[in-house]
Amino acid sequence: MLSASPPAQATVRMLGIDPGLRFTGWGVIEATGNRLRHIADGVIATDSTESVPARLRVLHDTLTSLLVTYHPHEAAVEETYVNRNGTATLKLGYARGVALLAPALRNVPVAEYGAKAVKLAVVGTGGATKDQVQMMVQRLLPGATLKRADAADALAVAICHAHHRASRSAWARGAVMA
Repeated sequence: MLSASPPAQATVRMLGIDPGLRFTGWGVIEATGNRLRHIADGVIATDSTESVPARLRVLHDTLTSLLVTYHPHEAAVEETYVNRNGTATLKLGYARGVALLAPALRNVPVAEYGAKAVKLAVVGTGGATKDQVQMMVQRLLPGATLKRADAADALAVAICHAHHRASRSAWARGAVMA
């Protein structure tokens, strides 16, 4: 008896965001099963001489434009780390809030990942350096331009989300079959 062929795997487009008030990295990838494909990446730069609200508006407007242009099915944002400079952490939190809000306003589900989880998913160790992350992003996504480290970090967040998403999906299929 012949078994039915497995269903075609859906392609999921994901937007990864590495938030920052000065530079926000972004990257778009597609995942079909465990295959990843680079779509686009870049950096949103804001003018540090502008007011914080004006800079947040630039982030929001640019992220909204990216969402309209690339139509991601899901988004992933890196979580904020706390450093010694409370003001810098607070400003990073503002940018992260915009990064979470922009996709949510377009009904795009948003996941959040800590830096160690991202490094572990991409490099295999949570203590990886930025150079190691960039090298693995380029290896996993041939064609990625990586204009700045922020773009590489955003693509790494998207890769992390793709891996976690695939694991959850496989677990759910196994639970249903059991």
